[in-house]
Amino acid sequence: MLFDFHGTLAQVEDPVRWVTQAAASCGTVLERPRATVLADRLVTAGRAGGPRPYRIPPHLAEVWAERDLYPPAHRAAFAGLAATVTTGVDGLDDALYERVLDPDGWVGYADTVPVLARLRDAGVPTAVVSNIGFDIRQISAKLGFADLVDTFVLSYEVARCKPDPGIFTTACAGLRVDPERALMVGDTAADAGAAGAGCLTLVLPESPPGAVHGLAAVLDLVGTRR
Repeated sequence: MLFDFHGTLAQVEDPVRWVTQAAASCGTVLERPRATVLADRLVTAGRAGGPRPYRIPPHLAEVWAERDLYPPAHRAAFAGLAATVTTGVDGLDDALYERVLDPDGWVGYADTVPVLARLRDAGVPTAVVSNIGFDIRQISAKLGFADLVDTFVLSYEVARCKPDPGIFTTACAGLRVDPERALMVGDTAADAGAAGAGCLTLVLPESPPGAVHGLAAVLDLVGTRR
């Protein structure tokens, strides 16, 4: 069993909280109206874990292309996008990026731990397969499911990004499971690229932070629901 991370098992925090907490770490208290306006502008510019930026400035094109392969490129890309927004808060661009690295900046879906625990009890091996430029193991531990996952296959560690079939075959090899016997669960077309490796795929559109995400459907598909 293969799972995507962001949008499948967990979500980034609410944008206004993201901006408010980052500003606080810079010594600035933002009132909600101002934080709301800044959050809208910063999400539009590009947020790690958020929607695709409306445009990539030419000076960030190279690091953007490599963001999920090299941690420095990931930081440079997203801190750089934040820096394109005039916020009036010194150091906010870096502080916003630090929130993405902080487990406090993430929220697990309500059904993530119960479903992964049921799969573990049933003896189903699981992997997290993520396009990402930093280590999510500590975040997964804080959200309560790191010990329920057998292996993490992260793009920056294996030098392959979804939808490249190689990242999925690497995950299957780590689980000692033939791709034809694996199910990839994600929320994007890149996750559905697992079909190119021979895996079955299930795409669930992302849900709001902390919501029930519909992951129980996985238990029906693998026959482990009680």
